[in-house]
Amino acid sequence: MTKKEFRKLFNNRIVLLDGGMGTLLQEAGMPGGVCPEKWAAENSDLLIKAHRNYVEAGSDIIYTFTFGANRLKLSDYGLSDETVELNRTLAQIARKAAGRNTKIAGDISSCGSLLSPFGDIDFETAVDSFKAQVKGLLEGGVDLFVIETMMDLQEARAALIAVKELCDLPVMVTMTFDGPRTIMGSDPVSVLVTLQSLGADAVGCNCSSGPAEMVEIIEKMKPYAKVPLIAKPNAGKPTLKQGKTVFNMDAGTFASYAGTLVEAGADALGGCCGTTPLFIEKLKECTQSLRPVQRETKPYSLVCSNRETVEIHPSLPFTVIGERLNPTGKKALKEALKNGDMELVAEIARSQVEAGARLLDINAGVAGIDEKVTLEAMVRTVCNTVSVPIVLDSSNAEALESALRIYPGRAIINSISGEKEKIEKLLPLAKKYGAMFILLPVNDQGVPETAEERIDIVREVYNEAKKFGFGKEDILVDGLVMTVASNQSCAVETLKVISWCSKRFKVNTTIGLSNVSFGLPAREHINASFLSMAVANGLSTAILNPNNESMMQNVRATDVLMARDLDAKNYIDFYSGQTKSENNTVKSQASGKTLYDLILAGDRDAVEEAVRQELIAGRLAKDIMNMVLIPAIQKVGELYEKKEYFLPQLIRGAEAMEKAMKVLEPELVKNSDNNNHHHGIIVIATVKGDVHDIGKNIVAMLLRNYGFNVIDLGKDVEANHIIETAKKHNADIIALSALMTTTMNQMKVVKKLMDCEGMTCRLMVGGAVLDNSYAESIGAYYAHDAYRAVKLAEELVK
Repeated sequence: MTKKEFRKLFNNRIVLLDGGMGTLLQEAGMPGGVCPEKWAAENSDLLIKAHRNYVEAGSDIIYTFTFGANRLKLSDYGLSDETVELNRTLAQIARKAAGRNTKIAGDISSCGSLLSPFGDIDFETAVDSFKAQVKGLLEGGVDLFVIETMMDLQEARAALIAVKELCDLPVMVTMTFDGPRTIMGSDPVSVLVTLQSLGADAVGCNCSSGPAEMVEIIEKMKPYAKVPLIAKPNAGKPTLKQGKTVFNMDAGTFASYAGTLVEAGADALGGCCGTTPLFIEKLKECTQSLRPVQRETKPYSLVCSNRETVEIHPSLPFTVIGERLNPTGKKALKEALKNGDMELVAEIARSQVEAGARLLDINAGVAGIDEKVTLEAMVRTVCNTVSVPIVLDSSNAEALESALRIYPGRAIINSISGEKEKIEKLLPLAKKYGAMFILLPVNDQGVPETAEERIDIVREVYNEAKKFGFGKEDILVDGLVMTVASNQSCAVETLKVISWCSKRFKVNTTIGLSNVSFGLPAREHINASFLSMAVANGLSTAILNPNNESMMQNVRATDVLMARDLDAKNYIDFYSGQTKSENNTVKSQASGKTLYDLILAGDRDAVEEAVRQELIAGRLAKDIMNMVLIPAIQKVGELYEKKEYFLPQLIRGAEAMEKAMKVLEPELVKNSDNNNHHHGIIVIATVKGDVHDIGKNIVAMLLRNYGFNVIDLGKDVEANHIIETAKKHNADIIALSALMTTTMNQMKVVKKLMDCEGMTCRLMVGGAVLDNSYAESIGAYYAHDAYRAVKLAEELVK
């Protein structure tokens, strides 16, 4: 199936996908604890029947039953060597069931563990795992691919890259959201921008919520969508009735949301957990008269991290690109990069964002170092420190590819000029990884002096970029600032280029601001005046020093005067809403931040020295713990509950807390009265038959960092082993996780054994398919997420 044929499917109609498969096969006899994909391959008649039921119900596309058939996931069952064969077989079974008119999507989902830096799977390991699966699905004859139920945008990128590097078939990608964001903090727009730029042919959401909750996700994506949008919700929430897991929404109610979802912008609908062929049949009835909603896409340039999207346009507030992560003329940064020390990189990134930078320019150009290794390390550090998107400042194609490959968002390449070698090497690279780029109006003849010559180069490079599918919104034109110290007409020529780009060519622009004053005294006055002139001519962004407060005051004031800051909102908020820090500790000599601030920022590198400084200043270890560390980590938790922080910040805060406590431990144990910070003993496990342990691992880590003694039994754990371990260690709490409706009943088995043994410890449960009513029905306590698990555990041990 070609990409063009895929897009034709959506012409003037709503495309119908299939629904849930696990429950159907369980009802057909699939036992718990087995590898679902292996069992299905060995019971092909039952699988064919399930697929065919969806075809008959009206599905235009059905998914192969290969959700967990990647190499890493199959290794849990000792089946990693069968990855290609198993995927080939399951694709062939789906093909046999589909008939002539229904398309087959090769189904790919998570490897089951978090990717680095929050887990132990590196990016390329994940890509290779997915490639083995893709190979088998291609051999089985799939028409397209679907990457689904992804919680981590970086893992979705790994799977998408794996498909793209092996074939040119269409790819749909759907993420699972926990409220307005994914569990890793990705918002719907950043998800869409990242994936459609990287080459996804349709994007959307599936699982974890019912149809009503998905309306808002689709609505947020629609104004920026260049590809069809997908909604594949659950049948409401799962509950336990007569020992059986059921969902609380019937097919008719489920299908009644079709109109609302289509109006929000959905182009394809299907079902996930709890849905059956009847749900798709009802969807078909409700969508017969519906047509996709056409809306004009916003004309902005869009660049994003995995947690934040920045819109660039002359009508919007001016975008400051922080310049300070460039080692040119910066001795301390140059030495840090030579030594592989990323602590200074993290601190510079933080300070620029706090000062108002919306993007950060990153340059690793230091003589005598490996630019590829260093640039990649800088990208990882910046991504783990701040949420703003990045600009990759390099002409080294190998270093750029390495950085673009692991960047979990949409970056900007700085820059691509009219030089033949740059066009031939860097345009394909930008296309492959979905990057924007800065167009530098320079060619093989050198730097043109006049605006007219530069404009000619802009047109030439743009015409080449169009061949790769780039539009004007994917480009920032560099006005090419030269110093007025040697030629005063340079500034005027740059302003002409900016004005032409903004008013006639309708493309966004940027400049390297400080170049204009090079070689002159009192440079800040020249810089500030030129910036105001450039903004008046339509300048969209500039690479400048955001830590120069007078420059930032100029930016804020100019936005108000140019009516780019609507109702002067940002200006008023900044000057009337400045708040004081809520800490009472000494500042770290290294970072200038207090220990409280470092925990809040999750600064794992600086926190140990900050604790030592507190001790040197004469503060008692118990006071540091009780008056600084505990309030700080509680604040992290509060921000997480308010959805101001997300899982990455929660994990980093907990890890910073753990490092701080390691420094305090020797001081605390000197006085036995103070050695009481372990709250209790918790035995934690993923239940029998369930090999999903991402959530369980996060909860275990946080519980440890909050002072609990955690005994982690892993995944797919027998109920008897859980009970025996809890008795052996006199546990205060047994904590159980389940991600599948087919395994959540194992929690009830554990609770019955606890009651039979007369155990007095508490049972705490969690997982995507659970809710409080289910927990209460089995006599357990429910935690919606990792932080609430910690708070619940603290309450239970009291």
